[in-house]
Amino acid sequence: MFNSLIFDADGVLMDSMPCHADAWVRTFSEVGINIVRQDIYDIEGSNHVGVINLIFERDGRKADPEMIEKLRVRKRELFLKKRNISPFEGMYDLLKELKEQFHLAVVSGSDRPIVDSMLNEFYPDIFEVIISGADVTNGKPDPEPYLKAIEILGVKKENCLVIENAPLGVASAKNADLCCVAVSTYVDSEKLSRADRIFPEHAPLMSFLKGLEPLDE
Repeated sequence: MFNSLIFDADGVLMDSMPCHADAWVRTFSEVGINIVRQDIYDIEGSNHVGVINLIFERDGRKADPEMIEKLRVRKRELFLKKRNISPFEGMYDLLKELKEQFHLAVVSGSDRPIVDSMLNEFYPDIFEVIISGADVTNGKPDPEPYLKAIEILGVKKENCLVIENAPLGVASAKNADLCCVAVSTYVDSEKLSRADRIFPEHAPLMSFLKGLEPLDE
């Protein structure tokens, strides 16, 4: 039984990862690193520091703090300039219903301006707590993002359910010792194997969430 639902944003609430990935592909190409969308999907959930470090390490390079900041700013600029995203159909109405019975939070690896712009546009007045990639020292797969959300919500771990779609996000939730379900939006379900339950698409995930019985408080 749960009293709190904690959602990842990109790929769970918004169909936004292609736009994120394209911005990263362009950003890295400008410093001589060639990647494709799937490279970003596979490390989705990490904050900008994690994404940059992982891609640089794969290329046999190391990014200093000045480079990290330069790439972070450039990626955000490209994302906001060519943003082409939308919420998953029916999710807003579902969350309005769930809000009556559950505490709702978001834990995202994206920068605060990006997270706020998307949630303010598509999910206004829905979430009690919003954690962005800039709000933590250690991004996903570290447990810190989800533990911080739980701390601010003031609830117990065992009463929280995480909804993810990224391998690093699932790892973060499980490393925090949380129950986690996942939807395979952009990656194969095998890469989400640590989740307690995996849904192939949003329709069955939403049916599952709608059927949850809230914990009496």
